Amino acid sequence: MMNDRERYLETLLFGSPDRIPFSPGGPRESTLRAWRAQGLPEDVSWYARVRELIGLEPPSSKPRPGVWLRHTMIPEFEEKVIEEREDSLIVQDWKGNICEISRDFDVSYLRYAKDFVTRRWIRCPVESRADWEAMKRRYDAEDPARLPADLEQLAPTLAERDYPIGVALHGPFWQMREWLGFEGLCILFKDDPDLVRDMVSFWTAYCSRLLERLLAVVPVDYVHVSEDMAYKVKPMVGPDMAREYLSPCWSQWSDILRSYDVPIYDMDSDGFVGDLIPVWIEAGFNVCDPMEVAAGNDLSVFRSEFGQKIAFIGGVDKRAMAAGGAILEAEMARLEPVVRSGGYIPGCDHGIPSDVSWSNMLAYSDILARMTGWKDA
Repeated sequence: MMNDRERYLETLLFGSPDRIPFSPGGPRESTLRAWRAQGLPEDVSWYARVRELIGLEPPSSKPRPGVWLRHTMIPEFEEKVIEEREDSLIVQDWKGNICEISRDFDVSYLRYAKDFVTRRWIRCPVESRADWEAMKRRYDAEDPARLPADLEQLAPTLAERDYPIGVALHGPFWQMREWLGFEGLCILFKDDPDLVRDMVSFWTAYCSRLLERLLAVVPVDYVHVSEDMAYKVKPMVGPDMAREYLSPCWSQWSDILRSYDVPIYDMDSDGFVGDLIPVWIEAGFNVCDPMEVAAGNDLSVFRSEFGQKIAFIGGVDKRAMAAGGAILEAEMARLEPVVRSGGYIPGCDHGIPSDVSWSNMLAYSDILARMTGWKDA
């Protein structure tokens, strides 16, 4: 029987896994709160409880050390409340953004994806070239704090691992959006393309150095790049612009990963990504997630169009999970041919929202376990 690492790689590289990784997706804070009100015990891991109730063996309790790479800014901005209003707070987050959020939340919700939080952007940290020059100083690729202090000691243990490990990076579009804001970034592509190129070049070199520092000591199984650069029907910048401005970064990172035999290069973007997938394949990506169904991503169409050039993770419509019953069953049946064609780890197409009940989560997980070979069909 394969171990988790072998199973993960065999699946995403279109091999012959004994089973497909069981990866249903995870809840946000409000979802977990709803599940506990619906029968999930307070002191029990939701994932362990799911496995128990659908008849799978418990998850491994063995420690699973990994590695990390801190590519975010050092030092960070002070997290603080600037103004309290009747129904909202004006806050500064750790990235230097000034924004308005509901009083139901606090600044920590802007640091971690704990829940679905709507915010109104007021000011972003880079509004001039002087701001940009100051921002650069927060990204020193040689800072010892950017890699685990015990990386050399971890290396022999990790070499014997039976589970996949990897690191995550912000892609250039994502990172520029954090500096400039979404509107500011999109306008900058037209108003000052040379500044966009400078930012991309800086981010490319900075993250390349971090990757080389890490991979020279510990080979990893995957690098996950977050971009979130698409709306419901179209990308935020078109394929030609992505190819011109962003592909040089993606491609340079891809070259580094290939030189260190990293097998999985995974692009993460919400929205409809069909127009961008060809650009990502050209740049070296071989996996894409989370494949939101509401945005029009159809894995059957993509598999026909792109074959084994790219694998997928996610792709189960969260709306069908919420509906349950025959709608859920039809959704899972829709994805069955893609599962059978390989190169696909099915799971929720984003964080699981609170309208997915605990009972529907169990029903969905049971179907998923059968589909992926963990239970008899």
